[in-house]
Amino acid sequence: MTDEILRVALDTPLRRTFDYLRDENSPAGLAGQRVRVPFGRREKIGFIVSIETHSEIEKPKLKRISSYIDDQPTFDPALLSLLRWAADYYHHPLGEVIATALPKLVREGAPLQERRFVWTLTPTGRAALDAGEPKRARQQRALLERLANPEAGVAEEELADWPRWRDHARSLRERGWVLRQERESHSDDAVSAGAEPWSNDLPNDAAVVTPEPTADQQAALDTVIASGDTGYRAWLLHGITGSGKTEVYLRLTERQLRAGRRVLILVPEIGLTPQLVGRFAKRFAGTPLAVLHSGLTDTQRLEAWRRTHDGSARLVLGTRSAVFAPIPDLGLIVVDEEHDASFKQQEGGFRYSARDLALVRAQQLDIPIVLGSATPSLESLHNVSLGRYHRLSLPRRAANAQPPTLRLIDLRAEHVHAGLSTTAATSIEKHLANQGQVLVYINRRGYAPTLACTACGWVAPCLSCDARLTVYRQASRLRCHHCGADRELPRQCPQCGYAVKTVGQGTERIEESLSETFEGVGIARLDRDVVRRQDELEAVVSRIASGDARILVGTQMIAKGHDFPDVTLVVVLNADQGLFSTDFRAAERLAQTIVQVAGRAGRGDRRGEVLIQTEYPEHPLLRGLLEGGYEAFASAALAEREAAAWPPFARLAALRASALQADWATDFLAAARRAAPKANVRLLGPAPAAMAKRAGRFHAQLLVESADRAALHRFLDRWVPAVEALPEVRRVRWALDVDPLELF
Repeated sequence: MTDEILRVALDTPLRRTFDYLRDENSPAGLAGQRVRVPFGRREKIGFIVSIETHSEIEKPKLKRISSYIDDQPTFDPALLSLLRWAADYYHHPLGEVIATALPKLVREGAPLQERRFVWTLTPTGRAALDAGEPKRARQQRALLERLANPEAGVAEEELADWPRWRDHARSLRERGWVLRQERESHSDDAVSAGAEPWSNDLPNDAAVVTPEPTADQQAALDTVIASGDTGYRAWLLHGITGSGKTEVYLRLTERQLRAGRRVLILVPEIGLTPQLVGRFAKRFAGTPLAVLHSGLTDTQRLEAWRRTHDGSARLVLGTRSAVFAPIPDLGLIVVDEEHDASFKQQEGGFRYSARDLALVRAQQLDIPIVLGSATPSLESLHNVSLGRYHRLSLPRRAANAQPPTLRLIDLRAEHVHAGLSTTAATSIEKHLANQGQVLVYINRRGYAPTLACTACGWVAPCLSCDARLTVYRQASRLRCHHCGADRELPRQCPQCGYAVKTVGQGTERIEESLSETFEGVGIARLDRDVVRRQDELEAVVSRIASGDARILVGTQMIAKGHDFPDVTLVVVLNADQGLFSTDFRAAERLAQTIVQVAGRAGRGDRRGEVLIQTEYPEHPLLRGLLEGGYEAFASAALAEREAAAWPPFARLAALRASALQADWATDFLAAARRAAPKANVRLLGPAPAAMAKRAGRFHAQLLVESADRAALHRFLDRWVPAVEALPEVRRVRWALDVDPLELF
């Protein structure tokens, strides 16, 4: 065992692992275990990824590990296998992949299990208590009496309400009468002894109302159940908005919990889906649940992660990074709104797709996975056609609710005031009079997207980006949505001194216009400017649910996961955004957004109406959605993609670079192209990004395309090391994006 070599992954941009010798006096290492190792002139925390008997480096030159942090692995073999797969597929350093999968405090060495401190009486302290000591310190004596009874000691949290207990305990410890000891928490502390793995008992003996499944829901459930509760199978649950996809998730989850297995539910943005979390928590009250998302503090995230690691959480809900949650006995994965771009990490170094990794994880664990959406991605629909996924359909709304009627409003033939057509304003008035609620969608934050001079043509620019500053009239500020630049809103043009005016509409301006038109009607706004925290989101949702707000104005946040049964009218403003984009995915995203927003209307007893304002009512995308729905659009879009050899009929990777000078980025990419080995791939570029300058840096990209996935990855295996070795690499920041969602 003295020759045991530990192969360790470190959180560095180096695409390699590092070999260390096990200390002769240390126990054998375990794959997935955290260790402290010497690295240069300092120590780093790393992860054992394998135990070897040979190294390419001579043993006398190998350093020894400094210490083990844990006596158990951070990852089980299955999760470590997923992380290795992700590092290989996305061609990213394994150490950085592992770091992404962990909460910050775990990366920094926090214990895997919560440590509890307990106070106990020493024999000397018990003798002092029996002798009536301390006679003049009544509070200290009372504390001694409190610690005298439980043999296992008293936990610190049980003393929290005791006045100045820490001061008294410190004095008693100095006299040797009490002892502070550390005790690890275990999953048994979180789950009552003898409790069943699943319980639906609600507090105060309240009963959970479980709705009867619709015929479509039951058919989907029967199909999944007939295939067995174990074994890999990918299901695409395609259900129109309001068809009850969540009820299918809940019932499939119940089967797994009753079998003693755990369930992972991935959602695109946990802050936008409080109702989903609430429904799972209510249906499975008494079942330990952990929620993982970026809105948590470091301590909260560590606590939730620990509950998944030790198995005390039987239900895990989370956003993108929760795909890496260490869940023992995982029996089912659910990916809600699988089409959502939020599942793809599009910034930073490790640019992974949580949806795709969830599929790989399910396949490696040999368990079922359900992908749900009212507007499935074209990739998922293509996989259905190839037989890789099995389709489940929910074509009708639950509770006899009718799908809304959709109508295009030709802005060329309408009078428009502050972005709202006469027809839309009249319809809003009618629905409000009928006690309905109205949802107005515009995917632009702020008051107006542009501030311009009517005399010289000056437009307020961002000095750090190729973008215009957005007007925030209430705050009297100009702000950049790309780099965060913020400055005072000018009254006159800084170039000629003439008056400036706002151009276009954002949510703030639409809210102002509606307040003036419908005086006295409660209006709520839902966008990232007014909702930054979970409690702020809940406050807006509560106003709508209670009827206090009759009109809701918002961005894409209003399209995700919300169920407002009294909304009978949806108005889509600025629907033309995306109709003529150079990005081949723009049409798909626009169609998904329109369908998702439209699906908020008429989810209750009354049929809904959807008005889509456009200057291009004859556009085939809009006509196709109205006449054939999302199915017809997707069929036509897939045919176009196949003809153009774009994904899912081809595989892409983008090499992205940014630099302080534009030519540095393009020179690096040009050198990378010259360094490319000969292979069955096509290189496109280099070319500047659509927004070439962002946050003070110049961005460009080089696209790699291949009809064959294996050929693309063989090329990347040889190309990436050559790119790293380029002398031009010192002047740029670069990243490889495999299966990119945004290209232009």
